[in-house]
Amino acid sequence: MAKKFKKQTTSTSFSLSRLFSRISTVQPSTFTLSVIVMAAAVFLFSGGIYTVISYETIQPALYYQNKFYFLAPTLGEQLVSDTVVSAALYAMGFIGVLAIYQSTKYAYKPRQAYMTLIVGVTLLLLSYIFLENAISWKMSFG
Repeated sequence: MAKKFKKQTTSTSFSLSRLFSRISTVQPSTFTLSVIVMAAAVFLFSGGIYTVISYETIQPALYYQNKFYFLAPTLGEQLVSDTVVSAALYAMGFIGVLAIYQSTKYAYKPRQAYMTLIVGVTLLLLSYIFLENAISWKMSFG
């Protein structure tokens, strides 16, 4: 019985060491790495940490004077919908930046490069305008 147990433990440690070496030598593609980094940036920029930490006291939306507010009316407060809206707008801006970057790869197809550039600039400007409007709307209540 001891030999059988010893053989199982040595084979288990061997398979674990193989698994560890396989995991430690994995090289993710640059696309995967950039998507992970951008997702983390969007999460941080949108206030995801605040939402996660204060999950017991934070409200999804605000109902005040017979109106639903999906953005908190003051700068000092944040709702879950604030986080979702800002994350969507930041993601739209990042997609716009990626589209602008992709447009540089189509130098031999000027029409496709121009269309991709226009889409990227439009997405980037729309996200900027909506974020600025949300901030100015919150400041008008303050």
